[in-house]
Amino acid sequence: MDKVRRELGLSIRNESLFENVESIEPNKWLIETLDKTKTLAFYSEKSRSEFIVAPMLLACRELCNNSFHIYSGVNLEADASRGLKGECDFILAKVPPSPALQSPLAVIVEAKKNDIEEGIGQCIAQMYGARIFNEKDKNPNPVIYGCVTTGEVWQFLKLEEQSVLADTDRHYLEKTGKILAIFKTIIDT
Repeated sequence: MDKVRRELGLSIRNESLFENVESIEPNKWLIETLDKTKTLAFYSEKSRSEFIVAPMLLACRELCNNSFHIYSGVNLEADASRGLKGECDFILAKVPPSPALQSPLAVIVEAKKNDIEEGIGQCIAQMYGARIFNEKDKNPNPVIYGCVTTGEVWQFLKLEEQSVLADTDRHYLEKTGKILAIFKTIIDT
């Protein structure tokens, strides 16, 4: 994280981002899916992505009337000379999937096996890359959100200008409705 901060010229600070967001009742299929997969999801980042993160994002997409699209495992080529290229676990965008990734990109979601801290720097670099990607595609988005998750723990980030705000609250899977509400708030802005 410190390397990313220095190389991209960013300031990073903690701030409460979603304290006034009220929980949403998760739909029945999400609760059942998470219950069925909870013993399968903890072996690798890939299993967490498939059995926890993807169902959560699909449920949020339904809550948002399918107003965003989910890209999974796509390469984000923003600025290779600065190391801003590579595969993102999930990207949420306003444009439906096509043969090529299109802007505007709104949210980056990075799944990690055990350590949130390990993924924050990577997520910030991907958020910064998403901003560059949007600008190159003539679809600037002044705010890019990010989330690093182990499946059980969710840490939200916000990139605005040269500042990264890390939510002071970490959100836990047992509060699924709050996590869904945060994603819905982000998409609705």
